[in-house]
Amino acid sequence: MDNISISSTKPKLNFWEIWNMSFGFLGIQFGFALQNANVSRIFDTLGAEKESLPILWLAAPVTGLIVQPIIGYYSDRTWIPKWGRRRPFFAIGAILATIALFIMPNSPSLWIAAGMLWVMDGSINVSMEPFRAFVGDMLPNEQRSKGFAMQAFFIGIGAVIASVLPYVLTNWLGFSNEAPDGQIPDSVKWSFYIGGVAFFSAVMWTVFNTKEYPPDDIEKLKLENSERGVFTGLAESFLGIFKMPKTMVQLAFVQFFSWFALFAMWIYTTPAVTEHVYGTTDTKSALYNEGANWVGIMFGAYNGVAALAAFLLPLLARYFGRKGTHMLALFCGAAGLISIFYVTNPDLLVISMIGVGIAWASILSLPYAMLSSALPSDKMGYYMGVFNFFIVIPQIVAAGILGFIIKNFFNNDTIYALIIGGVSMIVAGLLSLAVTDNDKEKKS
Repeated sequence: MDNISISSTKPKLNFWEIWNMSFGFLGIQFGFALQNANVSRIFDTLGAEKESLPILWLAAPVTGLIVQPIIGYYSDRTWIPKWGRRRPFFAIGAILATIALFIMPNSPSLWIAAGMLWVMDGSINVSMEPFRAFVGDMLPNEQRSKGFAMQAFFIGIGAVIASVLPYVLTNWLGFSNEAPDGQIPDSVKWSFYIGGVAFFSAVMWTVFNTKEYPPDDIEKLKLENSERGVFTGLAESFLGIFKMPKTMVQLAFVQFFSWFALFAMWIYTTPAVTEHVYGTTDTKSALYNEGANWVGIMFGAYNGVAALAAFLLPLLARYFGRKGTHMLALFCGAAGLISIFYVTNPDLLVISMIGVGIAWASILSLPYAMLSSALPSDKMGYYMGVFNFFIVIPQIVAAGILGFIIKNFFNNDTIYALIIGGVSMIVAGLLSLAVTDNDKEKKS
């Protein structure tokens, strides 16, 4: 691939410049948090069987597998005067995702809801993927941990607000939390409407308040684009998995087990908590919907912890190294997931989420900081897109086997999916020690 780099001079940015370039993640995480906390609830309400939940959720990783490397590849090769390289993708994704967030909670049937998940997740990915490369584009290596930490902070804040919206709308503002059979409660619908507005507003803040560096040789960029057709680009995107740098290969294994655990949590926390802690499987009952709302509080709690931990992790990494810090954070996440099995008081579930929040903050920042230090600047978006294979592949694997395992080995007791997730995080933590990290921030 020809070397087409961004501007070689990368001055250090001040706090508010890093703030503005990361602010869009506040909106992006509104979309993902609403999806993670409420899609299983929507599927349950529309009549999904427990063993079919992972398959219905398959839309999310499959769209990521397809969309992210393609967007990464083409965002590397985009330059539009006044709009830049990554920002056009931010804007297009924001528009599409906002529309999808308004439509999703109005799905009249299970299969329409499953289809809308494909559309919604794909649209969110169009905005999200270039944001990872954006940090590599805009910041020198010594500021990248701070840049990814700021993204993790906004991810945490956005997810806290989005996750607790159904609870707040129900208990503070009086929205209905129940609905007739096969319909989505107003508390969930209005959460998605608010999320759509927040998504669009936050992403466009970054679009209009950040200036990107142009490529060093715009004419070379234009020539390369004219010589490569769409299918060439697609082929190169997916063949990138065979050309990964050593550090990227090592991190791929860490990511696999980390995201397997997260997917198990997102799919099964609602049924696990409503059945194991609240003692009900009746999706029309007030008790079930109370438990489902409390899952939103739990998800808000771990994201709130992540927002705070995001700024602590770079400090710890200066002393323990990025890979050592990542291992410790993943162990905290494992303890949090496994502890849910022993909880009988719903209030104590929030304590379990503290460990998950620490792990989540690390998963969102440290692997990307380690990876960006090992990548050439002209292929940052491309390799960040390829790297996301190891976010979506474990989710596809989880979708394929978790339902079978829970049904055939644990008698459909979904709490065991969370224990499996905890064990997976332990494995990820151990594997992180094998990563070769070009860590210039660690104190000797």
